[in-house]
Amino acid sequence: MKGLRFMNRTLATGGALATLLLLAACGGGGNGSSGSNGNGSAPAVTPKVSVQDLAPGSYTVSVGNADQPAVGKYYAGEDGSRLLLLAKTDDTLDRLFRRDGASPAWVAVPASQSDLELALLRSDPMAAQVADAGALAGNYVAALSDGTAARFAVDAAGAIAAGDTDCKLSGRLSAGKLPSTLALDLNASNCAGLAAANRGALVIDGDYAPARFRLVGDNGTQSLDLWAYKE
Repeated sequence: MKGLRFMNRTLATGGALATLLLLAACGGGGNGSSGSNGNGSAPAVTPKVSVQDLAPGSYTVSVGNADQPAVGKYYAGEDGSRLLLLAKTDDTLDRLFRRDGASPAWVAVPASQSDLELALLRSDPMAAQVADAGALAGNYVAALSDGTAARFAVDAAGAIAAGDTDCKLSGRLSAGKLPSTLALDLNASNCAGLAAANRGALVIDGDYAPARFRLVGDNGTQSLDLWAYKE
């Protein structure tokens, strides 16, 4: 449905409590020094990413420069899972940070090119929303990056089925470990700006209205962000 636009929402930013630190990635020594690979060049080093931890719950957060902060939503599960969604000025996804419950490592999508330690300027708790596939059953439409639409249906068991648009979305929803979410496995075919296979979450948040929910996730390198409107 070309021309679908999102409503702007203003999030509280408040005063600075911390700062965003960007640390240079470790450099390698040349000239055959120890730590070099077989051809004498420095071995590849995966940048380290860390995000300030919050207690289990849902939060509106801000990061970066206190005068012009980036804002977003932070979801923290009891099992250690974490999801941080930083927004662009139009509220669509700028960058995603996630941590699986079984791993202490954070992942940034898109990937960071240098070590990154992300501190929060502010965090304001939000009330958790009930996320139930049965209550969400119905037909939906979402706008793609090229302005075209993707129609899909969700059934009471959590199955996602493609609609009559060129973009075909299919997959499954299951119980989520993060508050206000369902776990998401989503496949996309002929969908502008979307990877073929994505894992993430369906997120319910009153700030997303009139969208019924938001589908967010990634394939390891490319993020997913679809705002779903009930038809």
